This record gives sequence, structure tokens and C-alpha cells, in this order.
Amino acid sequence: MAIGPRLELRQTQALVMTPQLQQAIRLLQLTNLELSQYVDQELERNPILERADADGVGEGAGIDEGNLNADPQVDAAGEAISASDGISDDGTVGDTAAVELDGMELPGANGLDGAEGPLDTDYSENYNNDSVADRPAPETPGAEGANSDGYEVGDWSGASGGLSGGESATVTLEQVLSAEITLKDHVLEQMNVLLTEPILRKIGQDLVEHLDEAGYLTEETAFIADRLGCETELVDIVLDQLQHLDPAGVFARNLGECLALQLRDRNRYDPAMQTLIENLHLLAAMDVRLICETCGVNAEDAEEMIAELKALNPKPGLAFDYDVAAPVVPDVFVLEKPDGGWSVELNSDNLPRLLVNRKYYAEINEAARRKEDKAYISECLQSANWLIKSLDQRARTILSVASELVRQQDGFLANGVQDLRPLNLRAIAEIVGIHESTVSRVTSNKYVATPRGVFELKYFFTSALSAADGGEDHSSEAVRGQLRDLIDKESVHSVLSDDKLVDILRGAGVDIARRTVAKYRDALGIPSSVQRRRAKRMEARAVG
Repeated sequence: MAIGPRLELRQTQALVMTPQLQQAIRLLQLTNLELSQYVDQELERNPILERADADGVGEGAGIDEGNLNADPQVDAAGEAISASDGISDDGTVGDTAAVELDGMELPGANGLDGAEGPLDTDYSENYNNDSVADRPAPETPGAEGANSDGYEVGDWSGASGGLSGGESATVTLEQVLSAEITLKDHVLEQMNVLLTEPILRKIGQDLVEHLDEAGYLTEETAFIADRLGCETELVDIVLDQLQHLDPAGVFARNLGECLALQLRDRNRYDPAMQTLIENLHLLAAMDVRLICETCGVNAEDAEEMIAELKALNPKPGLAFDYDVAAPVVPDVFVLEKPDGGWSVELNSDNLPRLLVNRKYYAEINEAARRKEDKAYISECLQSANWLIKSLDQRARTILSVASELVRQQDGFLANGVQDLRPLNLRAIAEIVGIHESTVSRVTSNKYVATPRGVFELKYFFTSALSAADGGEDHSSEAVRGQLRDLIDKESVHSVLSDDKLVDILRGAGVDIARRTVAKYRDALGIPSSVQRRRAKRMEARAVG
């Protein structure tokens, strides 16, 4: 056969990732915050898109009259998915999407595959996103230019959400946020009093900048000296002075030094305690006998030393950590119905409410003369329709997957973790009628609020452990719960070894190996039976 170039005609099948499909997939895996940021970017980029208020009316005037598409809007965030008449009389949607599982019936799959139609179809579904920026500014009574206490109020024209055009408002002390003192601010105040020479203050400021949130020094003094062009001994001298500042233990370079600084501050750093600090691995193993031999003390003194170390703060800098952890905002609510069953609702506060300003589109399209302008306007309309359609499909898919998860894990909602069933992505995908990867994207970083707490949707997917009697499989999460309960009920005279835990679980019908029990115990942060026995004995002696 001769080797040479030639033409061939082949027919193959391939998945084409269009920009619209990529957008829909990307929106599925976004969290609430990421989705809000993405929508804000699209609102800035696309002049045809507008954010709707709670009544389904856009920010611009006359949008309803100028809407070229008189068809009613699709109910994307209003009534139950299984209901065919989920659109209100005024053509807008409600505030909460819901599916009522009476007898655990599946919701309808309407809209799950996406609405069909040309790209210029009006998909102006509204989603509720009552953000602070969209709320009307509250009326603030009071005299102009001064509040009730007589303080002058300046021009807030540059402030976000503030006044513009020289307007004034009443400001009370309750509206002024107090600035919290950080760890570095607290240390700098003391350092400026302690160090008077400029070169020492310069070194001290550099040391302060390398403090982490726990109060530890994160860089070697040799590197700091080399960067500042001074002797390492001078940096060590400044560091030694800073280690006497409040809080005790700050500027330590490791855990042992941090504990030693706190003990020196309490005048309790004797030779025996110093030896224990140098052998912290003995404390981690709770080996009291070896601690007594190493430190040269008796058992009673060793227990007192251990109790003193436990009373110290291994991360003194965290006392100045004022960062408030943001609470998890659930995407789905699961509520128990009075007559039995569960009601599954989307959190409407997380759903953006958007619409296409058809009146503005008609005006600028009519005014456009150049071909490039008309192409840009048409692209904006197409992009707006696809975005709203993707948001609608995202909301429906989340609700359908969450509803099926509630149906599958009904026992967990009713009785607790012991009735959590083994479940995988494929089972949900086959029932809902979507791909496994779609289920994975929908359940990642999405949270559901249930009567038993707030859980990530991924929590309901657990591996299976075979039953010892050949019956129904057990969920690994339920087995972890049983393991935790057994260990919590231990006493000082009945500490359960891993082998004993295996026997108990097998007696309860769980076919489990010893190494699996050890793995689950480590994942729960539970020490071994030897360490638990020592800890319980020390607690019993302390109480006695």
C-alpha cells in the first residue's frame, strides 16, 4: 500500500460544547455567592438585562408596556415543579419554589431538560434576590446636616449606597461600627513604648509583620537580619524583648517555645517542666510512667504538670481574631408537613430575579444604523435569554435532585443518622433522568436545611457496608454514628478496644473489619483505646 496524502470522508458523532452549554454547566456548580457575583457581572455587561424587584417589575419604567413578548413568564421560582399552573395571574412568579412530597411522590420533571424554542424566545423568569443594593434607602428623619445629637454629617456622595448631590442624613452612634483591635495593633502599641531607638523599632516592626494569626513568628531571624542588613544577634535581642509582651506566648517560633513563654510569665518554668516541654511527644501519648522517669517526678506531680500545660493557650494570638465565620446559607429548605411527608422548597433569597427589558431593546435596535451595532444588540438579547434559561434550569435541577434525596433519605429525617441509607450518584441520576456528573455538580457546595440541621447535599451520599446476616446494606455514616455512641458511653473500667468494637458491630448486623473500625475512629478524631484509658484514669484521679 502506497503511503501518501489522500482525502477521506468520515461520519462521526461528537459532543459539541457550545458556549450556551458551557454556561449552563458552569452555573450548576456555582455557589450562592459565586452565582450572585456572576449575575452582577452580566448585569454590568449586558444593557438589556435588568434586575426585577419583588413584584416582578424591572428598575426601568414602562418595561411591562414595552415587553414585545406578551406570553406569560415561565414559573422558575414560584410554585411546585409538579404543578402545571404555577404562574400567578399577573404573569409573575412567586417567591418560593416548592415540591410537596406527600407519601414521597416524585415531583414532575417539567422543565428539567430545558425549554425548547428559538434563541429569541422571551425567557424572562424572575428570581428573587433582595440584596441590600436593591432595597430602597430608608427614610431618615431629622434636621438637615445634623443628627439628633448635633453632629455634622458630611457629603456621602462617594459612599456606596450613601447620599449624593450634597444630601444629608441622620446618623446615630448605633450606626457607627467600632474598629476592633488586631493582634498586630495590640503588639505595636506595646512595642512603641518598649523600644525607643529607631533601628530597634524598625526590626520590631518587621518582626510584627511576620506574625501569623496564632501569634507565631513565621520567618527565621537570620532571614530577617539579611533582609534588613543587620546582625542576627541584634534581631535576636529585639525578639527576646518582644517575647515578653502581652499576650504571653506571642512571638514564639514553635509550640514548645510558646508554652515555655507562658510558663515563664507564670513563674512556673522549673527544670522538671522544662524537661517535659522538651519531650512533648510523651504528653501526646499520655505515658505518665515515662513522663515520671524522664522528668524525675512522681505520678502526682506529673499529673499536676500535665494539668498546667492543658490550661495554657497554644495559640495566644487567636484571642484577637475578630473574623466572624459566615453562616452557611441553605439552598433548599426541607419542612415537615402537618399531615405527614416532607415539603421541599428552594431558598428564594438565593435566586436572582432577572428579566429582559424589551422596550429598551426595541428602542436601541430601531436607533442602530450600523451592521455591527445591530449584531451587538442581537447578541446581547440572545445572551440574556440564554442566561435566564440557564438560571431556570439550574433552579429546577437543584429542586428535583434535592426532592429525590429527601425521598431516599426519609428515614434519616424521621429517625436520625442510624437510618441513613447507602446512596450513590448513579441511583439519583437514573431516577431524575440526568447524568451523574450533573448530580455531582448540583450537590457540590449546596446546602439543605432540615429539622435535623444544615447539611451539604453531598452528605446524603454514603458508601455501603454489607450486612452480616445478608440483609440490607448499612450506610458508612450510620456506622460511624454507632461507633461514636459506643465510645461516648465508655467508662474508666470499660474502654472498648477496636476488636471489641468489631464484635459489637457485627452483633448488630454490620460486617466490618478491624482496620475499617480503626479508619473510622481516626476520621472521627478519637484516640486509641490505650490513650482513652489513660485519659479516663487521669480524669478519675483529678475528680477523686
